[in-house]
Amino acid sequence: MLKNKRVSVVLAAHNGERYIGPQISSILSQLEENDELIVSVDPSEDRTVSVIQVFQDSRIRMLQGPGQGIVKNFEHGLMASSGDFIFLADQDDVWQPDKVQTVLDVLKQDETLLVLHDCRMTDDALHELEPSYFRWHRTRGGFWTNILRNSYIGCCMAFRRSLLSEALPFPDSLPMHDQWLGLTAARSGSVVLMYRQLMDYRRHQHNQSSLHHASLPQMLRWRLQLIRALRERKLL
Repeated sequence: MLKNKRVSVVLAAHNGERYIGPQISSILSQLEENDELIVSVDPSEDRTVSVIQVFQDSRIRMLQGPGQGIVKNFEHGLMASSGDFIFLADQDDVWQPDKVQTVLDVLKQDETLLVLHDCRMTDDALHELEPSYFRWHRTRGGFWTNILRNSYIGCCMAFRRSLLSEALPFPDSLPMHDQWLGLTAARSGSVVLMYRQLMDYRRHQHNQSSLHHASLPQMLRWRLQLIRALRERKLL
């Protein structure tokens, strides 16, 4: 049986060779010896695996992803994690040097189950597009608010391990994993919004996640599927 780590960072990768190196560097620089960075790599057509292997760091655990999209890739990484506190990471962002400790200071408070922090939005060269994602998106807390208009963004999220017993396995047909994790946390404990920009959120044409809305019929289907899944888990 694996001994729990202090922190697990779960990073889902796919065709990420251009940006994943700087992201891994920004994460490793603030992890302790008994922390872990789990990188679940979906089948890629570029040098993503080679870039990860260059680091030769014992804290990195590279997994072969299931090849079923970003939601299943994150689920795969989360199921392999052993940390008491779990951070999610995208392959193309860059963390601020104090992100881990700043979030842990809040996450270790007894009542906190999940922390969602702000970030700076940038282009692919890290030039600022928006100083605050929270302000740009009009981020708000609340369970029903985030069913109607989701503010949970996985790359800005960290939570206690206990959340996984409620959230995993992910229900079928989830549009995105982060909304599910946020809503599950909001039903199970306290969610804290932290108004500090602790990461550069890089936006470019190859992002796995999108800032654009789906069609209205698609959004309605997703919400009905989400509500059904919450009911099945007795969270609604």
